[in-house]
Amino acid sequence: MVDTTRRDVLLGLGAGTGLVLAGDAVRAQSDESTSDEPYRDADRPMDDRVAKLVGRLTTEEKISLLHQYQPPIRRVGLGAFRTGTEALHGVSWLEEATVFPQAIGLGSTWDPDLVERVGSAVGDEVRGKHDATHGGVGLNVWSPTVDPLRDPRWGRNEEGYSEDPLLSGEAGTAYVRGLAGQDSEYLKTAPTLKHFIGYNNETERTTTNAEIPPRLLRDYYAEFFRRPMESGDAVGVMASYNLVNGRPMTVSPMLDEMVREWAPDGSKVMNVSDAWAPVNLTGAQEYFESDAVARAAAVKAGLDSFTEYGSDSSTTTDALATALEEGHLDEAELDEAVGHVLSVRFRLGEFDPDSEVPYADITDDVIGRPEHRELAREAARKQAVLLKNDDDGDGVLPLSSDETVAVVGPLSESVFEDWYSGTPPYRITVQEGVRDRIGAENLRSAKGADTIALRHAESDRYVTAGVSAGGGGLGLNENEAPSVQLFDAVQWDERSWTLLASANQRYVTVDGDGLVNAAEAPAGWETVAETFEFVDVGGDAVALRHRQSDTFVAVEEGSLVTGAESESDAATFVREVRESGIDAAIEAVSEADAAVVTVGTHPLIGGRETKDREDLGLAPRQQELLERVVDEHPRTAVLLQTSYPVTMGGAQADAGAVLWSSHAGQETGRALSDVLFGSTAPGGRLPQTWPKSVEQLPDITNYNIAETGATYRYGDDDPLYAFGHGLSYSTFEYGDLQIPNSALTSGDAATISVEVTNAGSRAADEVAQLYTCQQRSRTDQPRRVLRGFERVRLDAGESTTVEFEVDHDEFAFWDVTRNERVVERSRHRVFVGSASDDIRARGTLRVDGEEIPPRTLSEPTRAVDADDWTWSEIDLLDRSKSEGTVVGMTADSWVSFADVDLREKPTEATVSFARPESGTATVELRRGSPSGTVLGRTDVESTGGEYAYEDATFSLEKATGKNRELYLVARGAVRVHTLRLG
Repeated sequence: MVDTTRRDVLLGLGAGTGLVLAGDAVRAQSDESTSDEPYRDADRPMDDRVAKLVGRLTTEEKISLLHQYQPPIRRVGLGAFRTGTEALHGVSWLEEATVFPQAIGLGSTWDPDLVERVGSAVGDEVRGKHDATHGGVGLNVWSPTVDPLRDPRWGRNEEGYSEDPLLSGEAGTAYVRGLAGQDSEYLKTAPTLKHFIGYNNETERTTTNAEIPPRLLRDYYAEFFRRPMESGDAVGVMASYNLVNGRPMTVSPMLDEMVREWAPDGSKVMNVSDAWAPVNLTGAQEYFESDAVARAAAVKAGLDSFTEYGSDSSTTTDALATALEEGHLDEAELDEAVGHVLSVRFRLGEFDPDSEVPYADITDDVIGRPEHRELAREAARKQAVLLKNDDDGDGVLPLSSDETVAVVGPLSESVFEDWYSGTPPYRITVQEGVRDRIGAENLRSAKGADTIALRHAESDRYVTAGVSAGGGGLGLNENEAPSVQLFDAVQWDERSWTLLASANQRYVTVDGDGLVNAAEAPAGWETVAETFEFVDVGGDAVALRHRQSDTFVAVEEGSLVTGAESESDAATFVREVRESGIDAAIEAVSEADAAVVTVGTHPLIGGRETKDREDLGLAPRQQELLERVVDEHPRTAVLLQTSYPVTMGGAQADAGAVLWSSHAGQETGRALSDVLFGSTAPGGRLPQTWPKSVEQLPDITNYNIAETGATYRYGDDDPLYAFGHGLSYSTFEYGDLQIPNSALTSGDAATISVEVTNAGSRAADEVAQLYTCQQRSRTDQPRRVLRGFERVRLDAGESTTVEFEVDHDEFAFWDVTRNERVVERSRHRVFVGSASDDIRARGTLRVDGEEIPPRTLSEPTRAVDADDWTWSEIDLLDRSKSEGTVVGMTADSWVSFADVDLREKPTEATVSFARPESGTATVELRRGSPSGTVLGRTDVESTGGEYAYEDATFSLEKATGKNRELYLVARGAVRVHTLRLG
């Protein structure tokens, strides 16, 4: 609901009917009275110009600049400004623009150069929209999404690039580089990374506490954001909805401590909130008691722009004004945040003449230009991944353009938009792409959807659609034209069906409470209005549940309406199949030399923003279609079009070929036809692991991937398809690895090379992938880590030397004993191959580094920096509302500290703890195991609150020796901050 408001405003801008900022100039130089001001002097340093402008503003004016919709301040020449144009894989929600493949598709190209070119094209089109709306379309873009794809059930899986931080980091950096442009002073657009940090579930996303241990936080989750921020092209991050270790990200100090530290110049970083997230601080999260305290805490933490209440900034500005009055925020802190916002506006060229700004001359002529259309086709080709291709040694793919081909399935005639898609100027379907290649006379086709009629059980009359092109109300009217009583029914998940009226080729949706056949496509926020569930109510009868309203369809005065609360109040219908979609598909396939069955997902149904998936399977009716077609024709290629990994049941083993594509945008049909018929050999690789079943996945809210074995880094389950997997129409051979004999030392880089040869008969792309595994370490290390990759195109018989350069500091990890990054001295096994499970060459690299010294625990040591714990029995929580992390322990839970040096023979231990519960708990320090020798214990009483910490000191006995493993064991609920031995 909240994002709908933002989308509606942007749609209005695109149509020229909404907020064009009431004619206010967005270019500040329109006010000639400020031309001599120091902040207008382009020769001055940026920091000085920003400071001069901040100094000219009143407190009220400064506060007004911390909301998404910033008003004009004419007396200083400031135009209106708005953050947040969506541009994930094209300009979103602003009428026609080039639509590229989904981000997961861009990730599957493993081609940062291509991703940068896509980003540059999108940046040009944002500038074009900005020009067309006289500045109404903002140049701060909320893209890309770089959250890790650690769980394929995540509803927003399509928005990310990969489960791996290097691959995602390279893709994200490339995209922001393209969006931002290459000028050293000015930005084409100002990219903001989404969503920082620990955000990978939609269910209860605003109240989920993502519990992430420090090392994983630094070495995995943060890495997805670090690389793009270090590039200097991303201007900041969007704080995510969720909590991390007990604290809402909207008020997380990591916004300063990580994000600004990564940036080349932290003063030029502008961090924004997610839509309406600040409201949650006093709402769903119940973290603060007043808006003033909440908004002040966000600013202090490093948030600079509040996205809430649409274009109405009054709640934000009132809260910030109150925060200043009550002393929760001071003027210097306000000035700092305002400076961050203005630095972005300066870099966009707002305060300088057009002649100085290299992007000021971009007009709306760039939108949809031929070069962008060809780039969209190239990207859609390169993102396709060949998962399987076998037929007794002779692959089903590529197809021949000289044979008849059947194209069947519910995605064969459609190109779908996802929530963050733009509006494509055209859509080339798979069926159209194949037809254009082989000719209509050689194409056999069937949508694979059942054509049904719904007979009202009580009246024995049929549901009838509106007859006009725009549709009309559904009723039980008499009508002799059969088409108005027929609907194509497609199942998208276990419970969701769409009904396409044959009368006008529009979808059944709702208008008020009434059903109408008026929607051009399923669309909308949360559960779309165009989905229905058939609920068996006995015999042949079904009730129709409207998924969005979660009510049943009834008949009132001959019209179909929603709103019935129960099956007993619902109308009942007999679903008559007038034409079986599967039978039609089988007939088409039987007449063809080869078959392509297109199945998959709708990006707005089943899994999407606000909704995680519950399983990985195809919709049952699609699965049945797939199995029947595969069984019918031995030369069947399965074309999966999905936003995430799926399973295919028995058809996985039986299908001759499987080609995966994301929802790839306007050029889908032409691009995939290029791949299917071999004009281009498939070269994409999976950017995330495909599990065999949902049973291989942990609880989606468990973010400790080292504990759960998630992703290729930690997983030891045999997947359906491994990270990096992808086949080709050619074969590639790898030579021996060339690895430096000398140890890699600090400040240096190792060049690792391998010769790759195209041993096949056609030109094709190979993606060589470099992985390492540290062999000796103080702590557990990932099973395998991607260190480099290179996509190379080779002609038949051609060889090339692929070189990977790996810096010494790439082997660093977060040392919890000292809270710093460290490279250990160790040998690393080196693997190079075509996928994480398809290794062609091996070797060893020596890496010089240090030995992590033993702990002494002589200084207060955070419990969260323990080496191990009973993960399922503890919680990671906030030490206070502004800083720190503690371990919430329950009865018989423990945390352990390895390699503790006790040779100083400490005689006492001090635990900093809080216990909001009444009564007494006990804390024990044991040696060797949770049930080992007791070195000491103490009882702890209630401290009166979750943030009321006290110290408990107790005596130790037999605390001696070196390389000891100590266990802090709780007998009862207690929050532990630190442990110190003395």
